[in-house]
Amino acid sequence: MTTHRPLQRGVDTVVAGVAAVALAPLLAAVAVLVRVRLGRPVLFRQRRTGRDGVEFDIVKFRTMRDERFPGEPDADRAPAFGRRLRSTSLDELPQLLNVLRGDMSLIGPRPTLPEQVARYGPHERRRLELRPGLTGWAQVNGRNAISWPERIELDVWYVDHRSLALDVRILVRTVARLLRPTGITGSGGVNPGFPGPDGGRSSPPPGMPPTG
Repeated sequence: MTTHRPLQRGVDTVVAGVAAVALAPLLAAVAVLVRVRLGRPVLFRQRRTGRDGVEFDIVKFRTMRDERFPGEPDADRAPAFGRRLRSTSLDELPQLLNVLRGDMSLIGPRPTLPEQVARYGPHERRRLELRPGLTGWAQVNGRNAISWPERIELDVWYVDHRSLALDVRILVRTVARLLRPTGITGSGGVNPGFPGPDGGRSSPPPGMPPTG
């Protein structure tokens, strides 16, 4: 497993760099549309937890407009354009910058919010042994349509079984998911919050986009 990590970092850098150049026209077009449809800022930054518990700012295209009044529901702040960005995962493209910086990998457990990580036990913290990914084993096996315990088990399984062959398999399945999007949101259009200490569900704070 240790030999896979430096190889993966090299692949991450090359692939993310090539993808950023190849997708530059698309990135520019989406940025212009976000600016026109949703205003500034074009990019949304949010604190997430990465490998070994080190926090970083994840970057996405903005998908929600500003609140018209305090406490306005997030669902009302996401126009059709923003929902389309999420459904196609185009809002995630700026995370190629996170990969180039070394905050993230192409493949790994998705980075979660610090307040969610604060609820982790020893088993859940195993997700932090790797750099978080743009996509991962849990994402191609249900994403937000599955429960957090299921996601945790899938991510920990990946930590224990990661390999170049498995990464290729995940990339192929990711492409298939992008062509036929599923699991963008949970049941009823609401993503499940991370289980609290009492086993209940805790939703992300208002204004927070999906963590998947």
